[in-house]
Order: sequence, then structure tokens, then C-alpha cells
Amino acid sequence: MKKTNKNLMLCGMVFAVSLVVSNVVTAKTIQTGIPLFGSTITLPGAALCYAITFLMTDVIGEIWGRKAAQTVVNWGFVCQLLATGLILLTQYLPAANAEMQVSYDMLLGQNVIFVIGSMTAYFLSQSWDVWVFHKIRDNVLARTSNEKLRFMWNNASTMTSQIIDTVVFVGIAFGIGFGWLFDPAMLPALGAMMVGQYLIKLLLAACDTPFFYLLTRRMPTSGAMQQAEA
Repeated sequence: MKKTNKNLMLCGMVFAVSLVVSNVVTAKTIQTGIPLFGSTITLPGAALCYAITFLMTDVIGEIWGRKAAQTVVNWGFVCQLLATGLILLTQYLPAANAEMQVSYDMLLGQNVIFVIGSMTAYFLSQSWDVWVFHKIRDNVLARTSNEKLRFMWNNASTMTSQIIDTVVFVGIAFGIGFGWLFDPAMLPALGAMMVGQYLIKLLLAACDTPFFYLLTRRMPTSGAMQQAEA
């Protein structure tokens, strides 16, 4: 991908759309059918959409630098606030159809503790992703100058940031919101949810590596292309 303002805007738009859509579809719980600790792993509907945001910040960081990636994360937080506000505004406007209102409340109704958990997990995990990505990248390139090793900082940053995202969100939303953190009988379920969701996110993080290489491959300059054609 060429380092142009157009491509930066495109990556930013994909990031923002994936982030906002993840807020919309997170109410749906996905049953994976994968057994773990006597139950099966369930995922929020946002798992796939949200994974794309980490890919986009890594691509932006690789091509445009840390400052651009962190800027996208910061504005993404603003987008989340705006999306949440618009959803709430629409929810409390008078409904012409009572059944439609019930469906809207069920699908898009915003639980305060879930919003707090989502916002906190987002900002902490995404900021960590950007910081670790560039910390590892700078250290590796200073020693080897081998950009083919970029799977190292891509995977390490995303896989560790997903730990933060999972623990913070599940801990706040279910641990505090549902009181599981204060109920000894529910602590195993809380731990199983964290472990199960992280394992799936770990797999998704590994799957984005080919896309990261594809999007960050070095494009030849116009001069080099002319020489090749000659």
C-alpha cells in the first residue's frame, strides 16, 4: 500500500466503520460450540469486527507511523461516544410502533456498565497495541533492519492487547456489572469466559498476519517502475 493521504483516509474509515459496527452487533452472542472447562465458548458478536480495528492500526502504524496510529485510536474513541449518543437518542425518541421499540431496545439498548467496560477496554488495549507495536518494531529493526520480520511486532502487539481488551471488558461488564467478581460460585465462569474469548481472539489475531503483510508490502516508486519497464 502506498503512503498517500487517500490510503490513510481509507484505513481510517475501515477502522471507524469496524469500530462502530462492533458496538451495534455486540448484543448478539455467538455460540462457538468449542468446549472449555465444562461449558462452550461464547463470543460477543463484535469479535470479528473488532479484530479488524487492530489490523488497521497496525497497518497505519507500519506505513504512517506511531503518531498517526494513535491519532486514529483517539478519534475512534470520539466515534464511539458519538455512536453511543446517537443510538441512545434514537432509543428515547417516541416510537410509532411498540413492537419495533421492543426489538430496538433488545438489540441496541445500551447497558451503562457494558458501555463503560467497552470504552475502557477499547482505549487501554488499542493504546497498548500502538505502543508495543512500535517498541518491538524499533528494537528489531535497529538490530537487523529486516522488515520481513514484521510478523513479530504485528502479532505480539495484537495478541497482548487482546488480553487487556478481554480481561478489562469481561471484568467490568460481567465481573462488576453482573456481580460475578464478588460471587465465589461465579468466579470459575468469569475465568472461563476470559480464557475462552481470548483463545478465539488469539486465533483471529494470527489470521490477520497475511493481510498485514499484503497491505504493508513495499510498493515500487514511479522511478523504479519506469526503470523496470525500460
